[in-house]
Amino acid sequence: MRITQGTFSFLPELTDAEITLQIDYALQQGWACSVEYTDDPHPRNTYWEMWGLPMFDLHDAAGVLQEVNACRDANPQHYIKVNAFDAVRGFETMRLSFIVNRPDVEPGFRLERQDGEGRIQRYSIRSYASDRPSGQRYTHGG
Repeated sequence: MRITQGTFSFLPELTDAEITLQIDYALQQGWACSVEYTDDPHPRNTYWEMWGLPMFDLHDAAGVLQEVNACRDANPQHYIKVNAFDAVRGFETMRLSFIVNRPDVEPGFRLERQDGEGRIQRYSIRSYASDRPSGQRYTHGG
């Protein structure tokens, strides 16, 4: 299963050249970039780990890509994304977010059903990856 979160997630993987073009676009708009990673890509998990601090003063895509690559080296089997934040007063929101790294195997999600009183049924989505402890979710051989 392929996780589809953020912009471009239905497209093939972006190359570093394509990532650089998107970062350039964000920086031209005056947006600050940041890098985040996680091993729990549940759609409601909006709090990924930050890789360093947001780069509010950076105006060169090469610097952002350098941070992406450092995060890839440290977390090769994690999801990694680039965010572009608009700090203009009145907006102050994420304008762009896209995945730049994925684990080799994406196990997907399962739908869990709970039967309640009468005919009430409740459903939830649970990641197969969360069956294993954090830090071991995408390692091979276990």
